[in-house]
Amino acid sequence: MKYRLLDLLACPICKHWPLELIVFTENQYHYENLPDKIPYCRDYCGLKKSKITELNPNDLNCKECVTHEVAEGILICNQCGRWYPITEEIPIMLPDPLRSGKDDLEFLKKWSEKIPEKILKEGKPIHL
Repeated sequence: MKYRLLDLLACPICKHWPLELIVFTENQYHYENLPDKIPYCRDYCGLKKSKITELNPNDLNCKECVTHEVAEGILICNQCGRWYPITEEIPIMLPDPLRSGKDDLEFLKKWSEKIPEKILKEGKPIHL
């Protein structure tokens, strides 16, 4: 998942934006001919975890940012307490009834050392 996707993603249940991102692993790619226009994001910089208006334009390194992808991680809605796994660079943001409890539990167990305790104990729709 590209960091700049955080500029667009909101919780599909309560519509809260922006979501909190915790990165477990990351991949890096090389791209040529990236646009010079900065910032690439409109409202929120996922890499800096801040609104664009709160950042110094000199601190934005958009060309570097787009070369990094979150391979494994978690998106957390701090409003409703839901969490969404990022697996193989794909954020899985399904509504509660469509989620796999088995897959969610496996994800929580696999990454339990990196996931906040509040999500492990109280996260929606599944927790340990």
